[in-house]
Amino acid sequence: MSKEQEILERLKKGVVEYDEEAVIEAANEALAIGMDAEKAIFDGLVCGIEEVGRLYELEEIFVPEMLLAADAMYAGLNILKPHMKKRDAGIKGQVVMGVVQGDVHDIGKNIVKMMFDVAGFEVHDLGRDVPLEKFVEEQLKTDSDLVCLSAMMTTTMVGMKDIIAKIKEKNPKVKIMIGGAPVNEELAEKWGADGYAKDANNALKDAINMVSSLRELQKG
Repeated sequence: MSKEQEILERLKKGVVEYDEEAVIEAANEALAIGMDAEKAIFDGLVCGIEEVGRLYELEEIFVPEMLLAADAMYAGLNILKPHMKKRDAGIKGQVVMGVVQGDVHDIGKNIVKMMFDVAGFEVHDLGRDVPLEKFVEEQLKTDSDLVCLSAMMTTTMVGMKDIIAKIKEKNPKVKIMIGGAPVNEELAEKWGADGYAKDANNALKDAINMVSSLRELQKG
């Protein structure tokens, strides 16, 4: 195993085992050997928090452990984030995100939020079990470029359709992305969303593309 691989493993393991000290040590070592900070974050810390999310969904761990794991991850982020290459510097955007009404599964949304934080977006996080009107109000209040809706249950995802219609009615320019286990590309298209994210990495890539296309339209 290469030194780089070994550090990535330690970052991931540190998050999974909520060992802040191990994460801090591995993060500092990553910088010391000149590892790309973004790689350390996404292939180390984020892999760890995704594994924690999986264990949470399986009910092998619970909210207190989730919070400890998040603390460990943020301890690493604080060290690595200042060393990230400023990419897409001109494309900072605002995003409203939340889990739709009736749904309290917010682990996926929290991972996506962290990705947006890391990339420099201004995030307005509405939390979980968010009433339909709240998404519309928050978008109008903040004039955010993007609204991200998340649902983990088939019974709650149907509410997305109404939210998308209402937001587009008030502001046809805003981009909307949906995500969560029961949704797919076909539904996103059918309900009039601009994108569907099957995981946090895709969510970030799509968001950057959407926001940059909005900027182009505004320039034009």
